Amino acid sequence: MTRFTIASFNVKNLIEPDQEYYRFEKYTPEEYAWKQSWLADQMLTMNADIVCFQEIFSEAALRNVIIETDELGHAANAEAIPDKSKRYSRKAIFRKLAYEDYAEASLAFAPNLFDGEPGRRRPGVAILSRFGFVGEPEIIQELPIPLTIPFSDLDGDDSGHYQIKRLSRPVLKVRVPMGGHVVTVFNCHLKSKLGELPKPKGAPFPPAADLVNYDPAERALGSLRSGLRRMAEAWVLRQAILAEIRQGNPVLVTGDFNDSENAVSSEIITGEAPFRNYAWLRRHDAETARDRYSDADNDIIQEAIGSVKLYSAEKLFVRKSLRDMVFTSAFGGVFESIDQVLMSRHFHPDYPGKIGEMEYFRVLNDHLTDGSHPDAPYNKLSSDHGQIMAHIALDEKIG
Repeated sequence: MTRFTIASFNVKNLIEPDQEYYRFEKYTPEEYAWKQSWLADQMLTMNADIVCFQEIFSEAALRNVIIETDELGHAANAEAIPDKSKRYSRKAIFRKLAYEDYAEASLAFAPNLFDGEPGRRRPGVAILSRFGFVGEPEIIQELPIPLTIPFSDLDGDDSGHYQIKRLSRPVLKVRVPMGGHVVTVFNCHLKSKLGELPKPKGAPFPPAADLVNYDPAERALGSLRSGLRRMAEAWVLRQAILAEIRQGNPVLVTGDFNDSENAVSSEIITGEAPFRNYAWLRRHDAETARDRYSDADNDIIQEAIGSVKLYSAEKLFVRKSLRDMVFTSAFGGVFESIDQVLMSRHFHPDYPGKIGEMEYFRVLNDHLTDGSHPDAPYNKLSSDHGQIMAHIALDEKIG
């Protein structure tokens, strides 16, 4: 049996010092050193086999964090792990405590197509794997064919369409070999809830960005636009997930969804939840009130939906632990999980054909405080997200 851990880590704007990433935003050398040290300490605590990062502006800066993590890990091992001369050196606890470095790990980085000049930078994503990769990592951002979503009015008349040609941030897809299996891993960072406010040609800023002349209707429309984009991006990701599952590949999806697990965008990614029994439901082609699906139809429907559904590692953990204490974001008095680890049914404990299952789920969120609280600490240098990690036991593949 192979045991591995997979984590999602939104690092919050990782870039070298004196580099303006957003307008007027940059780190001093001292701030950068503090941030790098904090990130390395979090990575040391996680000690995860696969780490999916979001908000990476610079691959070099991420590599520096990994190097510092290894230095901290080596120092911790030298101090806390007994050498072979000690009679108790073979105790299992020391195997659990030992840090495994990333010297032989593979790193895939997906820069953002919209990354621009200083002050107008756009972050990408990355995946770090101790198991390496099978084949080349794939980046999904520029769509070969624009996604066109047609709309119709309630009377059936054509009501135009919504179209996107590219994603706001890249989705990174890799295939990871472990335990005789190859698992497809997706890392995403969907469009934020920050409203999309149009800027007239030649204008220095969007009119709705002027908070002194507050325009609530236009700002609400901006939220609608960002919601549409986030849901469209979720559908693009869903299509890529379906392609992998239909090839029989186990799938793990991680990242910052920028929405709660029950949001429409999240449900698009996971797939719909099936009814317990469709035999009571009236058929789609019913000719009389008694035309309902049969038990055989129910079995077909359950398989069709269940075979492509994704399952939340967090919710499977809550089911095991009988308590819900998980949150990865805190703002405005709302504590919620907007970062997820999702799994295809290959890892579901109730699926007869499973290849493994999650044993434990962990969140590092002690550094999070509600950003609206007057006494909230300055968190620019850490992260405004909790880090999540799933512990998965994988059956060895025979033959």
